[in-house]
Amino acid sequence: MRRAILERFRAEHGDKRIAMLPQEFIVRTLGKRSPAAARNWLKTLRGLLEFAVSEKFRADDPTRGVKLPKLPKSDGIATWTEEEIQAFEARHPIGSRPRLAFALLLFTAQRRGDVVRMGRQHVRNGAISVRQQKTGASLEIPIHYDLQTVLDATPSEHLTFLVTEFGKPFAPAGFGNWFRDQCNEAGLPKHCSAHGLRKAACRRLAEAGCTAHQIAAISGHASLREVERYTKAVDQARLAKDAIRKEQLRTSSGKPGA
Repeated sequence: MRRAILERFRAEHGDKRIAMLPQEFIVRTLGKRSPAAARNWLKTLRGLLEFAVSEKFRADDPTRGVKLPKLPKSDGIATWTEEEIQAFEARHPIGSRPRLAFALLLFTAQRRGDVVRMGRQHVRNGAISVRQQKTGASLEIPIHYDLQTVLDATPSEHLTFLVTEFGKPFAPAGFGNWFRDQCNEAGLPKHCSAHGLRKAACRRLAEAGCTAHQIAAISGHASLREVERYTKAVDQARLAKDAIRKEQLRTSSGKPGA
């Protein structure tokens, strides 16, 4: 990405002296780009100018003091809804590779990089042993009966449950692309992703009444801040329903014939 940015910069301004590059030009150029593109462009140019200063091509770095544009706030990766979950299950039956991948993601609450490494050798005493690549955490995740049904219906002769069409283990990025294709087949929107199923698993656990610590024991989150978002959302919805129910009971009790 940075090479492409620098090549375009060279094509447009390669005939000018780097020592004459003014800060006003940098600020003006940033204003013509989207926040994400502006951040990438500024970071790339800073690398070029740091090199220019170190090689004595200019005495100062005109990007100093120029702030990175703020990115718009985002809710992050979308959590699958129950309707989206049902749509995937309707398209990909039990016994198929897509359904196996889906079940492993949804019922273990693990990242795609951990799911693609799972195999039958990791199953012991009704649980799947996971050592998370990102955190290094070792987890023992009890196998949900729906996941067990899918595992029993999907024979595997490989070291990993999930393999490519050539019988090789998936790389995380390749798995993400393949799973996106399966979502497309189910007619699901672009925001449905493998990681979104991890979030859906946490949401379901919260809706079942699990505490943040219980959810983290399955998902392996190092911080409770993320999983507390699910429990707080469920608590808010439950409290709101109770409040409305109590108010309706109070007002209806005062009506004639109540």
